[in-house]
Amino acid sequence: MPMSVNNKPPQTRIEKDSMGSLEVPIDALYGAQTQRAINNFPISGIPMPQAFIKALCYVKFACSSSNNELGLLSNEKAAAIQTAAKEVIQGHYLEQFPIDVFQTGSGTSTNMNANEVLASLAKQLTGVEIHPNDDINMSQSSNDVIPTAIHVAAAIALEEALLPALQHLAVTIEDRENELSHIIKTGRTHLMDAMPIKMSQELSSWRVQITDNISRLSETRKRIQRLPQGGTAVGTGINADPEFGRLVSANLATITAIKFEPMENLFVGLSSQDTALELSGQLNVLAASLMKISNDLRWMNSGPLAGLGEIQLPALQPGSSIMPGKVNPVIPEAVAMVAAQIMGNHTAITVGAQSGTFQLNVMLPMIALNLLQSIEIAANASVQLADLAIKGFTVNQTNLQKTLDVNPILVTALNTVVGYEKGAAIAKEAYRSGKPVLDVALEMTDLDEATLKQYLDPALLTEGGNPKI
Repeated sequence: MPMSVNNKPPQTRIEKDSMGSLEVPIDALYGAQTQRAINNFPISGIPMPQAFIKALCYVKFACSSSNNELGLLSNEKAAAIQTAAKEVIQGHYLEQFPIDVFQTGSGTSTNMNANEVLASLAKQLTGVEIHPNDDINMSQSSNDVIPTAIHVAAAIALEEALLPALQHLAVTIEDRENELSHIIKTGRTHLMDAMPIKMSQELSSWRVQITDNISRLSETRKRIQRLPQGGTAVGTGINADPEFGRLVSANLATITAIKFEPMENLFVGLSSQDTALELSGQLNVLAASLMKISNDLRWMNSGPLAGLGEIQLPALQPGSSIMPGKVNPVIPEAVAMVAAQIMGNHTAITVGAQSGTFQLNVMLPMIALNLLQSIEIAANASVQLADLAIKGFTVNQTNLQKTLDVNPILVTALNTVVGYEKGAAIAKEAYRSGKPVLDVALEMTDLDEATLKQYLDPALLTEGGNPKI
């Protein structure tokens, strides 16, 4: 028995379930089944995500409405359940959901935790007697409730957090594109000097990566909004009215303003997590995009003296405990770590999605944790990247011009005039001597200075095509 801070045993009460009696904290809203899970799974100390618990209570709310519409649950009981569910949805009593993520793979323990808490809370708030199984869990099984809650939680997080965050990031990048359209810099391939590029062209690549991710996520969103509720234990819908799943989706759509609808095949909704995995895959693509953008920013900001020094990110905090004045690219570093975490989460979800044996997937809580974490941290990181890095960086135009002036790769523009071999010779001599390519080309070709300046104008070279006089 754990001891309290004053060395006295905490007060408990006795609760009973089908397996017998056990002690439960006296002020807990949950009962015996929750306590058994607490005792059985002291594994990580990580409870189910709050977003998941709220989504689960949305499902319980919608189920009570649907059972009421079907004449199976009285108005009084339905209202009491909904009163309790609203409290949790609004963020209250979340400490009453302590069961570890690493529990029974169906999430049955968390489903019963919700049933017990909502039953107790309904009685406490309304005085109406509610049974956890017979009333809260009416027409349901953990096997359809938990997969449904995963979809509902993910759909809400996409709608309310991630997609708006990505839209904000895309708009922020576009604003900087327009602002920096006149800036020319040295392009780089293989981290080596390449042909000139406009900074706006470089940023346009980031923007389209983000808008492509928005498109991918929006396509997957259609499937994440399809719910397996009504399948009950194995997908056949035993103990549920044939109309129950349709009503639950309709009621969820009403209370969340998200277009939920029933899955066409409920068996797949219970036995697989293919759509959760698809969404995680799209998040994995997003992670790769965020990693690329973050690393570009880090390289461009590097220095300021011994690196590229093309831009200066906003100075947000001291960068060293020993080197005064050092400032680090903390936001791109944080976003890169977020990307790495999402990639790791995707691996875990991939393994979890393979774990549907016959009629049930048995890694549902872990999939929920990783999927919702990926959505949350991607959304938060995207906003910080936009507001604290991309929006405020300044351009070191002197450094950009200095590298452009001596970039031997500009000789590429002369290929159609002097040929590749002569161009290579000019470039090598420019590298060897450190002279601008214009000066070397004057020495090694019969082209006059005015003509060479036109061919080697970095701004014209960003327009593509064959340079022409």
